[in-house]
Amino acid sequence: MRYNKKVLQELKSFYKKHGRHDLPWRKTYDPYKILVSEVMLQQTQVERVVPHYGAFIKKFPTASRLAVAPLSRVLAAWQGLGYNRRAKHLLGAARVIAKGGFPKKVEDIETLPGVGRYTARAVAAFAFNKPESFVETNIRTVIFHHYGGAFIHGPVGDAELLPLIADLLKKSRMKPRDFYAAMMDYGAHLKKQGVRLNAKSTHYRKQNKFEGSARQLRGAILRELLKHQATLAVLSHKIPRSKEQVALEVARLVSEGLVAAKGKTFAISDK
Repeated sequence: MRYNKKVLQELKSFYKKHGRHDLPWRKTYDPYKILVSEVMLQQTQVERVVPHYGAFIKKFPTASRLAVAPLSRVLAAWQGLGYNRRAKHLLGAARVIAKGGFPKKVEDIETLPGVGRYTARAVAAFAFNKPESFVETNIRTVIFHHYGGAFIHGPVGDAELLPLIADLLKKSRMKPRDFYAAMMDYGAHLKKQGVRLNAKSTHYRKQNKFEGSARQLRGAILRELLKHQATLAVLSHKIPRSKEQVALEVARLVSEGLVAAKGKTFAISDK
C-alpha cells in the first residue's frame, strides 16, 4: 500500500500539541504497572480507568504485593471497572510474575493469564520500547481515516493492517512507546470529531446495552458476595432479577473461578 506522508505529519503535530502525556501509565516503564493499565483499558474508556488505576496501584504497587492478595480484595479494588474476570486474570499473571520475574520476550508475555496478542505487544512497546506491531480501536480509526479509500473490498482484518502499521512505525522514527501513544491519542481525537470508521473492521462488534445485561447482573452478584456469603435465595431476594437468571449467572461465575459454592452458600473464591 502506498505510503501516505500526511498521516505521520498530522500524527506528530497532534501528539506534540494535544497528546495525553499526563496519563499515569505514560509516566512509567514498569512492565507490571503498564500491564495493569492495559488490562484495565480493555473495553473501558480512559476517563473511567484513570482514578481506578491510581487507587489499584496504591493498594498493589508491585506484582509481588498483588500476588499474595486474596481474590476478594482484588475484586473489591476492581469495582467500577466491570468485566471482573480481568481482575482474576491479572491476579493470576501477578502470581506468575512474582515467581519468575516479568518476561521480556513478547511470546512469553503472551503466556501470562488473560494476556492475548494485543496486550502482550502493547506491554512490550510501552515498557520495553520494542517495535512490535499491534492494533486496537483507536489505531484502526487512524488507519481507516487516512487509508479508507484503499479498502474497497469490504471489511478488513487486523492482519491486513499490521504491515502498514509496522511501516508507519519505522518511517516515523519515533520510539515505539511514543508512536503508539500518539496513534491512540490521535485516533481518540478523531472519534470525538465524529469519525466513525471501525465498522470497516472484521473485528468490529457493537457493544450490547449494559442496563439489564448479564454483565450488570454478574456485577451485582459479586458486589453482594463481597459483603457477605449468601444463598441463591438471598441473592435472588436482594437482586431485582428472576431466580433463574441469578442462578444461571452464579453458575457461570462458579465455573470461571470467581465464586465458590460451599454447600448451599456462595462466596468469593479464595483461590
